[in-house]
Amino acid sequence: MKTKTLFSIFICCLLSLSSVQAGNWWDKVPLLVYTPRYFGANAFPIPEMLGGKLSSRWEVELRGEYHTMPGDKTKDVFARLYIPIAKGRAGVTVQGVIQEWYETSPEVRDERNAVEVKQPIPCHGDAIFGFHYQALTSEKWMDIIVSANLKTASGGRLCDARYTDAASYWFDCNIGRTLWNNPEKTLSVRAQGMVGFYCWMTNSIQNRQNDALCYGLGLQGTCHNFTLDVDYSGFRGYRGEGDKPMVFRSKLNYEIKKNIVSFRYKHGLQDYLYDTFSLAYIRCF
Repeated sequence: MKTKTLFSIFICCLLSLSSVQAGNWWDKVPLLVYTPRYFGANAFPIPEMLGGKLSSRWEVELRGEYHTMPGDKTKDVFARLYIPIAKGRAGVTVQGVIQEWYETSPEVRDERNAVEVKQPIPCHGDAIFGFHYQALTSEKWMDIIVSANLKTASGGRLCDARYTDAASYWFDCNIGRTLWNNPEKTLSVRAQGMVGFYCWMTNSIQNRQNDALCYGLGLQGTCHNFTLDVDYSGFRGYRGEGDKPMVFRSKLNYEIKKNIVSFRYKHGLQDYLYDTFSLAYIRCF
């Protein structure tokens, strides 16, 4: 009888603890701030610079990433598939974080109104779909790509402010122009820019979505099998709650026989506080 009583008390304590944890999770959801400043490293992707030219090859990419900021260490595995259409006149991109591992300090957890400092279960990211069209190709003037992109609400761990569990979308126009190349076209310098509209859903009753201007400006240099890209990019929301991220990005690619090894570094300048290092393998077909 005594054993049964102790067992019953133990079960009641577990149920009570579970109920309290669930209550804490739901109580904190309205306190989350849906902006890059108060979410994880992959919650709000900043549009990529495409240089004004679409690839005519299939691309499969697998990338390992490490994001670090005071109070947050994040690792993830990222995958991307690019499918060209009509010999490179258009293309479709499917990408996202397959698995993410994170650990935050109690201070960062409390600032974000999150529940846990480390994922108790596997965490995966949002699936992102991009649709691209080569609007203009001109060596004399410039190359132009227009794109429509959708981030789904498939990411996990909203309670830890890792992913928003809400959709977002952006439309952008990428332009590029070759400033110089040598006669053999083994060396070149190219300017690139991007401008567009970025929108994401929030948990605010008064403002159900945040609208932003996205932008980017950069240079690309090629030397034989090496390609170096640098750019300054971001977007500017209108609510002023950590919704104006700015980043400096660099990417070095080395290609040999349709195999590309890519190293990236991204430094957050404002409202995106991470430094990101990544190494990727890309196979082209």
